[in-house]
This record gives sequence, structure tokens and C-alpha cells, in this order.
Amino acid sequence: MSSTYVTTPIYYVNAEPHLGHAYTTIIGDAITRWSRLTGAPTKFLTGTDEHGLKIQQAAEAAGVSPQAFTDDIAPKFAAAWDKLNIANDDFIRTTEPRHKVAVAELLQRCYDAGDIELDTFAGKYCVACEEYYSDDELVSAEGVAGEGELCPIHQRPVEYFEEENYFFRLSRFQDRLLDWYAKHPTAMTPEHRGNEALGLIRSGLRDFSISRTSLEWGIPLPWDPKHVTYVWFDALTNYLAAVGFGSDDQDYEDWWPAIHLIGKDIVRQHCVYWPAMLMSAGVELPKRWAIGGWLLVGGEKMSKTSGNVVNPLDLIDDIGLDGFRYYVLAETPYGSDGDFTYEGLVARYNSDLANNLGNLAARVATVVAKKCDGVGPAPDPDSPLSAAAETAYTESAAQWAELQPSRALDATWGLIRATNAHLEQNEPWKADPGPDVDRVMGDALEALRIVAILSSPAIPDTAQTVWERIGMPGQVADQHLPDAVTWGGYPGGADVVKGDPLFPRIKL
Repeated sequence: MSSTYVTTPIYYVNAEPHLGHAYTTIIGDAITRWSRLTGAPTKFLTGTDEHGLKIQQAAEAAGVSPQAFTDDIAPKFAAAWDKLNIANDDFIRTTEPRHKVAVAELLQRCYDAGDIELDTFAGKYCVACEEYYSDDELVSAEGVAGEGELCPIHQRPVEYFEEENYFFRLSRFQDRLLDWYAKHPTAMTPEHRGNEALGLIRSGLRDFSISRTSLEWGIPLPWDPKHVTYVWFDALTNYLAAVGFGSDDQDYEDWWPAIHLIGKDIVRQHCVYWPAMLMSAGVELPKRWAIGGWLLVGGEKMSKTSGNVVNPLDLIDDIGLDGFRYYVLAETPYGSDGDFTYEGLVARYNSDLANNLGNLAARVATVVAKKCDGVGPAPDPDSPLSAAAETAYTESAAQWAELQPSRALDATWGLIRATNAHLEQNEPWKADPGPDVDRVMGDALEALRIVAILSSPAIPDTAQTVWERIGMPGQVADQHLPDAVTWGGYPGGADVVKGDPLFPRIKL
């Protein structure tokens, strides 16, 4: 079975982690956990971007060195991911030696290929984007393109720069990129985000600057150390550095190429610049780019500049870790913009978790205690729920394969809804103990067993709790698909425990 290597963007350390960072990281974590259920060797990478003008300026404002500044902020990201139960295998910092080795290797390959050349550049530059913009791309305060001096992403004034830089000759790669994407039509998902990247390529590609002499905080070019590597050859190469590019051929062979999870605001850099850089260096292109939308607050992108930052750890105190993870994964189809509200968070929690999954687990345990002496019966091989379970798995698997957690979870919740309906139809709580009650409760316990497995990428702690309460041994995360969800896996004869409510209802 081929390996799966999943990456998030590396996050700038000019500010502490917020809900926007958590959004992509939780999605990457869930995709990783699903991949592990399938038995595929899986590696999940996240990390921090620690070089560049933005970091240098933030450090100066704080009155510390850039290294001291990044050493303070980067561990806060790692700690936040730990609290969010992120199962990453690696956390890379772009100040690490392994990263510097990989950056030098990629730069040298592109330089030797003749695709990096010295030139002089003058242009308008957004520090927040670390990107140059032409006049027709800049916007007015009202958002009108071509009629202002503001960055189209951050709505802030650009700065004029003029200096001698090395340039990557991106303009040479237009036809090669279009040909490659034509041969790999599903490389970018969802399709409408991929079409945006193709539109950028078809509109014409401009060479971009890859070095600075005015910047000190970065990695020197291997052939001209007075120039410091600028942004994209530094930041993007982290994906290669984490799998031994330039230092460990076996690790690189085992894991590369990657599946990149990115936001829609960095499509140009990841889906245009990055594959061209890899082509130049003779490196295999990524398997896939999964392009997410923004998690908005009040209709605006979450950012320090906008002042609408939400700390994800604050929400855990209100709704619990798995409640928060579930909301992030289930609320918005990946690729679309979502609009975060506290009311929406609570409504999703109460509806899907408290009323559906939590209520199902509680009522099953209660009836088993009263009608089956607390011992779970075996399921009926010919249960009407077996078809619902099969549908839940096949539809969930298809959606996870498409990197659509919200739709995968909706398919899983279809089995929860079907099981609740099965109980309502048979009303075992009204019947006398006996074979009919045993059959219904065995079916419900088997459904809960399968739900625990299918939901474990999203709500791992809760899934394990359900697993243990119905008397299943070991770890739910150690199950292997598809065999683990074949109907009839619940053995019967196990003690069933009710325990505290999985998801107590929340009142606003």
C-alpha cells in the first residue's frame, strides 16, 4: 500500500495561533487519522514559518532578536496542537538545520538548471502577503481593482521596493504547468478552486524575486551569500525538508510526494510557483492540493489585522475538545467559506452530538441495563441496520477520499439517525426482556461499534469512550478498514456501561 503524506501550511509566527490556524490543522489531523484506519503508512506534518521581513519587523517591534522572537512563539503553536489532540508526526521550524539543507539543495538545483538569474526589480509589495502586485491588481478602499494602492488580500497599503534580486523564471513554465494539470485533472480539489489556479496560469506568468540584500533574517543563497532567500523557496521547501530532501534519500523516497492542505489565499504560491520550482529542480510534483476556504467572523477573514481573532483553546472550555473538533470538521464543506458564530457552534453541538450521538449512546446503555442485565446481546446478522451501516461506510470512505470531512461525517451520522429511528420503531424500553429486545439492542450496539470507528478521525476521545462503554477491547484507532466495519463484529456478552453524558446539552 502506498504511503500518505499530509501537510498543512506552515504558520507565520508573527502572532499566536487562532481559530483560522486550528481549522486547517484539525482537517489535516482528521484526514490523517482516516488514512491510518485504512492501514496506509501515514505521515502528518505541520510547523511554523520563521523567516522573512514580517518576522524581522515583528521582532524589532517587540525589542528582541528574530530568533528569540520565534523561539517564544513557535512552541505556542506546538502546545496548541497538543491541546487540540493533533496527531502530527512532525513539527518543522524553518530555522532548523534540516530545513536550511533542503532549501540550499532546491535553490542550487534550480540555479544549475538555469532558471534562477540576477536582475533588478522595482515594484509594489505587500509585507503581510510577502508578494508583489501590479497596479491592476491593487484595489481601492472600496475593493475596486485597478483603482487604488491597497493589497487585494489584506486591504492595507503596499510599499515600493527597488533592489537587485535573483529571480525565478516562472514565465518559462506556463505551458509545462498547463500540460501537467491537463494530465492530472483531479490534482486540485475542489474543482472550482483548481480552476482559479488554472486561470492564474493561463493569464500569463511573471518571474518572481527569490532573494533580498536588504533582509538579514533568512537563509543565504548557496552561490551568492550576500543575498538572503526570500519567502517561497524558504517557506515551501519545508514540505521536502521534513522528509529528508537533501539529507536522507530513503526517508524522501518513502514519503514524497505529499497531499498539501492550503487556504485559498495561497493558491498562487502553492499551485503555480511550487510545481514550477519542483519541475525546475527535477522533483516529482505533489499528489494533490486540497484548497480550503476561509473561516470568517462577521463576514471577514480571521486575522490579527482585523481584530477578529478567536482563540480555539477558549472554545474548548465551553464546548469540550471533541465538540470543538466536530464543529470545525462538520460545519462547512471543505473548499467553501465558513462563517463562525458562537450560536452556530452551540446549535451544531446540541443537534448532532447531544441529541443524536449522545442520546443514542445513553438510551442504548439504559435499555441494556434494564432489559438485558447490563450485558450486550449480539446483533442480528439480517438486521435492517446492516444496509445502513454499509452505506455509512461506503459513503464516508468516498468523501474522506475526496478530502471532504463534513460530508464524510454526515454519512456516518446517517447510521446514527437510522439507529435512533430503529429504536423508536421497535420501542424496546416498553417490551419485556427476551429475544426480541435482545435482537434490537444487539443491532444498536453493533451500530454504535461501527459509528465509533467511523467517527474516530473527528472525535477520537469520544469514539474511544463509546468503544469502551459497549465493552469492546483495545483501541478504536487500531481498527482496520474495511474489515472492522463489517456487520456482525460486536461479539455480544460484554458488559455495557452508561457513564456520564457524552455531550451534555448547552444553553446559550
